[in-house]
Amino acid sequence: MNSQELNILRIDSRRDDVAEAMARLRQRLSPRGDVVSQEGRRRTVEIFGQPLSPAEVVERICRDVERKGLAAVLDYSARIDGAELEADTLRVSLEEMAAAHRRADPEFLAAVRRVRENIRTFQEAILHRDVRVEREGGYLVQRYRALERVGICVPGGAAAYPSTVLMTAVPAQVAGVRELAVVAPPTRFGAYNPDLLATCHELGIDEVYRLGGAQGVAALAYGIEGIRRVDKIVGPGNLFVALAKKRVFGEVDIDSIAGPSEIVVIVDRSTDPTFTAYDLIAQAEHAPGASILIGWQPEVLEQTLGELARRLAEVDRGPLARQSLEDFGAVILARHRDEACRLADQIAPEHLHIATENAEQLAEKIHHAGAIFLGNYTPVALGDYAAGPSHVLPTSGTARFASGLSANDFLRAGSLLCFDRRGMARLAPDVELLATKEGLTAHRASVTVRREST
Repeated sequence: MNSQELNILRIDSRRDDVAEAMARLRQRLSPRGDVVSQEGRRRTVEIFGQPLSPAEVVERICRDVERKGLAAVLDYSARIDGAELEADTLRVSLEEMAAAHRRADPEFLAAVRRVRENIRTFQEAILHRDVRVEREGGYLVQRYRALERVGICVPGGAAAYPSTVLMTAVPAQVAGVRELAVVAPPTRFGAYNPDLLATCHELGIDEVYRLGGAQGVAALAYGIEGIRRVDKIVGPGNLFVALAKKRVFGEVDIDSIAGPSEIVVIVDRSTDPTFTAYDLIAQAEHAPGASILIGWQPEVLEQTLGELARRLAEVDRGPLARQSLEDFGAVILARHRDEACRLADQIAPEHLHIATENAEQLAEKIHHAGAIFLGNYTPVALGDYAAGPSHVLPTSGTARFASGLSANDFLRAGSLLCFDRRGMARLAPDVELLATKEGLTAHRASVTVRREST
């Protein structure tokens, strides 16, 4: 098998408009909700009786859950997921989770504990602490308080994701969140998956609901019989989950409106092409997932593509990964290393792997990326599963302004001010002047009356 058999988009920065080509890829992967497969359209008509767009589907589901509560949730779970649930079976029992934990592979549980510790130590190290600033006649405090209740969305359509529980729940626990409610689809990869349930039990999570999609997000946001509303919703999901989070934002906080997973890998002659092939396939096997290869040495790119085509046959999800590579992948030939970094920065990927010589130096040229992985021995999978930072990262170019999930996202910041009369009097003239300029005389008087009091 040779590289020509992999029909992947090729871009040469010397003759092609890279920004335009990337914009087209972004549009196809955008979580805006206007791209629907033929099967998706068929299912929509079957469930709703008309060809609604994904955004319209989500609007209808969220509106119904907000108005009708549990009845709507059970109805949509039956119609969309084929799950015949009742009020008393929606929540996974504590006995089920304990049983899953007892039956779990001891090596799996040991790995969960090690990963939890890695996440905990990193998240504790970066956690915001209260700050006090002394002023003449007073002091100011910036203080942080944890959110009380958080909802976690865990995917469960094509694979089970205990790692998502770890990467969302542990940062929240480090922040001090007292209540965590997990929703996962009623599937063998979701809320019926023993490894997922065992992980929740190991972390001390006692609320797990057999609930996915937009109806799961809406139940967390609005609250239904048996599920109290949360303050924030985090975690990845499909297009409908992303659109539902967008719809309920404002009722609750959310982490992001995430699109499919993505990686940019920058390579040179020092990069092992086999390593790179698996790095690209690892994101593509999410199906959909965007894998983009950038280099400035044509022979390196060709060698990597040849290895990529060969290695696809060696992974279980090879056909799906191949389809993702051909639909959403790209190979970009840059003029030189500085242009490679500039192009990667413009793409602002979720994951950026700089697998080159002097990778740390090149990383200094990057301003926009969800997470950066340096060198041949730091694959993205380390961040996905075990290192410590959360794998919930900004996608679709939103790394230009957004950050990955961390313990600090579960904190509310608030200020505390305290002044005595002397401190108040020192600030009073500026307050009076500005309040007068703005015509807010009561503001001015609230200070003046105190300054003039005996």
